[in-house]
Amino acid sequence: MTQVFKFGGASIQDAEAIRHLGELLARFPERPLVVVVSAMGKTTNALEALLAAARGSDDADYRERLAALRRDHLATVEALFGEEAEPVARRIKALIDELDRRHRAHAHRERPFHYDQTVCFGELLSTTIVAAWLEEAGLASEWRDARELIVTDGDHQAANVDWAATAERVRGLDFDDGRLRVTQGFIGATPEGTATTLGREGSDYSAAILAHCLDAEAVTIWKDVPGLFNADPRRVDNAVQLERISYDEAIALAWHGATVIHPKTLAPLQQRAIPLTVRSFQDLEAPGSTIAEDARRDGEVPAVMFCEDQTLLEIRPRDFAFMDEARQHDILGRLVAAGLHAGLIDAGAMRLSLCLDSHPARLEPFVQSLSVDYAVTRRDGLTLVNVRHGDDALLRALGEGRECLAERRNADTAQRLYPAGQCPATWHLPD
Repeated sequence: MTQVFKFGGASIQDAEAIRHLGELLARFPERPLVVVVSAMGKTTNALEALLAAARGSDDADYRERLAALRRDHLATVEALFGEEAEPVARRIKALIDELDRRHRAHAHRERPFHYDQTVCFGELLSTTIVAAWLEEAGLASEWRDARELIVTDGDHQAANVDWAATAERVRGLDFDDGRLRVTQGFIGATPEGTATTLGREGSDYSAAILAHCLDAEAVTIWKDVPGLFNADPRRVDNAVQLERISYDEAIALAWHGATVIHPKTLAPLQQRAIPLTVRSFQDLEAPGSTIAEDARRDGEVPAVMFCEDQTLLEIRPRDFAFMDEARQHDILGRLVAAGLHAGLIDAGAMRLSLCLDSHPARLEPFVQSLSVDYAVTRRDGLTLVNVRHGDDALLRALGEGRECLAERRNADTAQRLYPAGQCPATWHLPD
């Protein structure tokens, strides 16, 4: 059965990393194998800056950024192929020239459309180099354009997949020649061939889309960490790896702020019971973490998520009335329209409390809108601590000596909101 591997930008950030990628894939000779690759390193950021320059009036800045993009990718080609670099270099130059032409053609179109026609080149450039290097390293490969495989609507920057059309194209892939297929993450196209992007965590989602359509055996996402942890290892000095959790638990962790796999990636895998494993591309002996159907080990290790830079809004009716269902419906409808996510919602007889990420461009209009009709009290700079499967001892340790501004708890999740100054930069969870 087919395997799908996905590699992020860190795993192909330079020539040395791409060589390592080839060595890694050589250890997995089983076929069919589909390899989904992101843009190299910080290329997407560079393309976003290039887009801003193209839509501005500073042509010199645009030309400088385009030249830097060309120079960086050609330097990687030169480092990989040496004297044999010219054929691959020609392909890279042709892609950069096409990007330049598209900027000229689309600079006056709406930004989401222009964005998708620009940013897709990060993946096109990276996969061109990776596929060529795999061939050079003796791994028979075929480069495939994801814009010809993943069919979407025209909702640019957050395109929706046409599953029937995509399945028809993906199932048409011919794996009989034993070659692995290299394609791009994050991008697709409309039925007419106009490039689109899939939004947040789009490359992981691409791997899941292809796996779903191929009814794959498994998906592996290769990262610079050995797997999923019960807390951010940069924040908690005794964080432990989660060896196996269910799809539902992974979605719950993501909802509460963990940097695990996005729910939109898990949904198509869950539908076909395709397991997803996160593994380290640096340490191939590390066991990794698997997300699958089995939920028996979900509560073995408590998980703690810290959400920084939070804003607490306490919203009350101006007429001293109940915060009834109609008012809650109104407030939450405005929240959805503003594109905001409430990490904590708590209702009382005469108030509704919302804990929100501090996105000024979205938050400020939302608060202003509410203030017209409600009495709004606001507190900024807070830390929301979410605990899954925590016992009383853990909750006491996390709250000791701290002022709790809001709290919610059910059978498997506890949420507490603290002033940011009371939360240390590093934590040690009780044993």
